[in-house]
Amino acid sequence: KLLLIRVLKPENIVLSIGQYVSGQLGKFYEESATATMEDVYVESDCRTPVIFILSQGADPSNQLIKFAKDKGFEKSFIPLSLGQGQGKKAEALIARGIKEGLWVLLQNCHLAKSWMPSLEKIVENLASNFDEQIHKDFRLFLTSMPATYFPVSVLQNGLKLTTEPPRGLKANLKRSYQDFSQALLDQC
Repeated sequence: KLLLIRVLKPENIVLSIGQYVSGQLGKFYEESATATMEDVYVESDCRTPVIFILSQGADPSNQLIKFAKDKGFEKSFIPLSLGQGQGKKAEALIARGIKEGLWVLLQNCHLAKSWMPSLEKIVENLASNFDEQIHKDFRLFLTSMPATYFPVSVLQNGLKLTTEPPRGLKANLKRSYQDFSQALLDQC
């Protein structure tokens, strides 16, 4: 049945596979576990970039801004949308972030194809150059659509997360409830 769906209605194959897995193995295996920003922060460090691999209609920037505010880093959180001519600004921002302990968010890395070799060198220096003093609060966040020219070494040295828009009412509610903390609920 799945082969027929794949041939006749390829746009429905993802949904059909989910239904098949749910029917054969149970609902537990159909629902994906979502990582919270807190989980990502705990696993990251000043030498490891966090890479958000985007899909159409999903953007983790607002969640990241909210998390920075919750952690008290709202004044030291600096986003920069990459594109033509933004490479030098990004390099200067990363250098400043390393010294001052800033959180640097480079958005849309897929739009800066010519700057990707420079990003690769920066990340390699972060990971391998232990002589260099890096502020312990420094974090480098990257967002990118899947691209063949995105440096493999950056992917290997970083924490990777895929962000997809929620599908269905249940997924939307789960994502909404994920932002609530116990402290917020107690406060109400």
